[in-house]
This record gives sequence, structure tokens and C-alpha cells, in this order.
Amino acid sequence: MIGACAGTGSEPPLTDPLAAWADAELGAAFQNPKLLHAALTHKSVGADNYERLEFLGDRILGAVVADWLYQDFPGEPEGKLTRRFHQLVSREVCARVARSVGVPTVVRLGQQARADGGSNSDNILGDVMEALIGAVYLDRGVDAARSMIRALWAAEVSSAAEAPKHPKMQLQEWAAAQNLKVPVYTLLGRSGPHHSPRFRVELAIAGRPPVEAEGNSKQDAETAAAKVFLETHAR
Repeated sequence: MIGACAGTGSEPPLTDPLAAWADAELGAAFQNPKLLHAALTHKSVGADNYERLEFLGDRILGAVVADWLYQDFPGEPEGKLTRRFHQLVSREVCARVARSVGVPTVVRLGQQARADGGSNSDNILGDVMEALIGAVYLDRGVDAARSMIRALWAAEVSSAAEAPKHPKMQLQEWAAAQNLKVPVYTLLGRSGPHHSPRFRVELAIAGRPPVEAEGNSKQDAETAAAKVFLETHAR
């Protein structure tokens, strides 16, 4: 697996600014810098990119967060733990954590991907953050990956005293309380380059004006539309 995720094919320089960045921002001193370089490389640069590492890191993040919540919220039922979990491993939070450690300044993108705004794309930043988790796991083991996640996600875990409800769930509960039909989400279109798409959806509830919103995925767009509806029609 490591070979499939190797870096650019040439050894990183002895004085590696990416290694210094990882040590300072992630608390991870890489033994194999090729893993770090791969985790920060988008597929628009070449075949040695972050995709396999992102697959691995996503699963590690999920396991660490699930264990964390189970231990730290012993009185919460499964439903509340699930809401916390989905929020903490969401693309939005992964991208926010990535920005907090400066990933936009070090991610390697092809010229067109960078011109299209890839360095500020939630999709790309979230994927890179998960890839970095995978890289730390392969390089230094599960304890190092867990320590990094707990350090970088600490503010996210402690920021909400109550388990957050997903906007779509909030809207569905509000509609039921108003004796309205369930919300209907309709995909209006997709735009933008393949690596950084934009989806636009319409949200309609019978008897109320529809709203539209965009997101980096269909799910993100539906979530954004639910937020807009709650802010404008459900007060």
C-alpha cells in the first residue's frame, strides 16, 4: 500500500519545508517523507497522489472519533452520539481543520486545478486532511494518528455543549410540527470542473416559497438549502 502512495519518485531534499510544516502544524515528524508528499499531492499533479491515503485516513478518523465520543459522552444515547459523529467527520469540519493548519498553502495542485480555486475547495482540503491522517498512521502508527486527531479536533468536539442536529433533520422535524409535508430536494444542475464541482438544489415544502442553495456536493447543497429555509421561513 505504501508503494502505491509514494511521492514524486525523487527523494525529498534533506531540508524539506513540508516536513518542517508537518512537524510544526501536525506534530508529526515523518520518518518516510514520501508519505507526506503523497498526502499533499492532488491527482492533477500525477498518479502518486493522496487518493489511497484519503481512503485509509477517512476510516481511521471515523474509528478515533467514535471511540472519543463513546468515552467522553457516557450519558448520551446512540442517536446523539451519531449526530456528533457525523458533524465531526463531515467534509466541512475536515476542511476547516485543514485550513487551521495551513493546508491551502502547502497542497500540491496542477496549474488548472489551482486556477479553478482548488486550494480553497472544501472537497480537496477535506480529502487532504484525511490523507494526512492516513499518512501519519502508516508512518508512525495508530497512537500517533490518534494523538494528531485529538489535538486538531479538540476545539470541534468541545465547541457544542449539545449534540448538534443536522439542518435537514431540524427542518424535517419543524415541518412535521407544522403539519406540513416532508421537504423535497431537487437537483437543478452541476457546474465547475471535475475536481471542484458545484451543485445547486431547490428545496420545496408545500405551502411555502422554495429556496435554492449551492454546495460542493449534492448533500452539501441540500444541507445549505435546509439552513436557508430554517433561517428564512422557520423562525
